Amino acid sequence: MMQNPPPPLPPSQTLYLNNLNEKVKLEELKKSLYAIFSQFGEILEIVAAKNIRARGQAFVVFKDINSASNALRSMQGFPFYEKPMRINYAKKKSDAVAKLDGTYVAKDHTKKGTKEKRKAPDQGGDAKRVMENAMPMMGMMQGMMQGMMPPGMAPPGNNMPPMPPKPRPTPPQSGSEVPHKILFLQNLPQETTEMMLTMLFEQFPGFKETRLVPGRHDIAFVEFEADQQASQAKQALNHFKITPNNAMLITFANK
Repeated sequence: MMQNPPPPLPPSQTLYLNNLNEKVKLEELKKSLYAIFSQFGEILEIVAAKNIRARGQAFVVFKDINSASNALRSMQGFPFYEKPMRINYAKKKSDAVAKLDGTYVAKDHTKKGTKEKRKAPDQGGDAKRVMENAMPMMGMMQGMMQGMMPPGMAPPGNNMPPMPPKPRPTPPQSGSEVPHKILFLQNLPQETTEMMLTMLFEQFPGFKETRLVPGRHDIAFVEFEADQQASQAKQALNHFKITPNNAMLITFANK
């Protein structure tokens, strides 16, 4: 007798993705998934792991179910790094969603069945080890904080007189608003890759290619077959956030 297929999973804020290309590096995978899924709604987190059992899989957690459902319908079978994605709702609620709706319970990682009570930790020794481990991070954070000091403000302990703030140069704004089949992209994050932009723009009809500019990570060009097709992509993706902190600016390339 033929077995009946398992019943479909109920809609969830968390999507389970598999059949992903296992050759893609973990960080690039997460950034690329964010780039193509964030158009459907706010993403709480993207979960992927390096271990063998988790390869080719990921979870995308949306803030609401409608966004997740739209993403599932639109991206099912999408050619992601040359492999069609398979998408389903996740079986379990993610920690991020549980924290959002107030149902999160911290997991108990203690081993069950152990009869011996654990010895009380050596508080003095633990504190010393914590401080030793924290010192490199504290140094790194101090360097970061000094780098983020407002112009003219000296870091703590520095008795040097404050320097007057330097005028910030206005970034050049090139491009045109005259329709053109080539789009000019600005304000791209440093980790932008040609593949990320291609996956973002190839959803639109008439897409031809993406061109990065050697030596510049913040700008790129995307070409379509016709001006009207480029205009549709520009209208849909102008100010789209490739990362939470980088809203992409799109204009038409100069003719």
